[in-house]
Amino acid sequence: MNLLLNRKMTKTISTILFLITILMSSGIVASVDLIQDAEAIKSKGTSTPRYGSQTKNLVCGDRLCSEIEETTQPKKEVAPAPKTEPTPPTPKTETKTQQTMDKVDHGWKYSSGTITSTQDPGIGHETHQLAIILPPTSNVYKGILSYDASEPIQLIALHGPLEKGQEKGQAIWTPDGKTKYALTLIDPQTSMGSWVFTGNALAVHTLHSDKFTVSYSVSYMEKEKTSTVLTGTIDSTKDPGIGHETHQLAIILPPSASPYSGLLTYSASEPVQLVALHGPLSEGQDKGQAIWTPDGKTKFALTLVDSNAAGTWAFAGNALAVHTFNQEQFTVSYSVVAGQ
Repeated sequence: MNLLLNRKMTKTISTILFLITILMSSGIVASVDLIQDAEAIKSKGTSTPRYGSQTKNLVCGDRLCSEIEETTQPKKEVAPAPKTEPTPPTPKTETKTQQTMDKVDHGWKYSSGTITSTQDPGIGHETHQLAIILPPTSNVYKGILSYDASEPIQLIALHGPLEKGQEKGQAIWTPDGKTKYALTLIDPQTSMGSWVFTGNALAVHTLHSDKFTVSYSVSYMEKEKTSTVLTGTIDSTKDPGIGHETHQLAIILPPSASPYSGLLTYSASEPVQLVALHGPLSEGQDKGQAIWTPDGKTKFALTLVDSNAAGTWAFAGNALAVHTFNQEQFTVSYSVVAGQ
């Protein structure tokens, strides 16, 4: 009986030990699963609806959430400040009062100012006063001058320089006896006015030694020489027109089918007439007006204007000439700017 009891107790103890073993194994397995789940959650991060300073004391896995934000957010690189070169000081500008003011607009030039005359440097003009507005040039000026002087003045245009032997009776201006210009001198006997001119230089002048002051504005073009922009000196010849055999004629712009339009300034050895021709006329058009014809067939209407030995003429026509009614030859120097 005792033996049987002992066997039962032994069996019971074995059973209990077996059950304890099973229970312990299950616990270990469950612990392992829990640890793996926790590690998986840790690797995914902890979601939280709070940000910034609100996560300061929260725990995410094995560290504070604020530490994770600091280590996971990329550091912003601050671009270095651009190097700046020192700005040079702005130079001070000085305002100067100019004697003349000039500008250019589509080939037209404009100049204005106030000048005081000086002794005329021309030989024979030592007791005169001169104020140069446009200096001598090899081109040809064309323009209009308006002026206001401290006394009555004369207006001067120069033409040239002349070639040797061309100074034949017309007024001449020369600074050295070698370089010579024909001289157009207009005496309006007034201290203020306007003058339309052409020439190789422009000045105002008096015949005495006292200085004068002149304020002026001039609008002008400076043109290179062409077949219709000319400076020259010519001697007259016998007029070839029928009925003009005892006259003298100097042709400046020859007859052309296209009409000329322009401005002439001249200086002659005697008073002259200014001529513009119009035509040639068609048959039957020569009805009472003045006619000029070289052969009786080709006929031109004739504009003839009495003038002085020097002057300026705005003209239009199919030819331009200077004329006298006498047989003696004359010389004329001129500047003409014309277009067609």
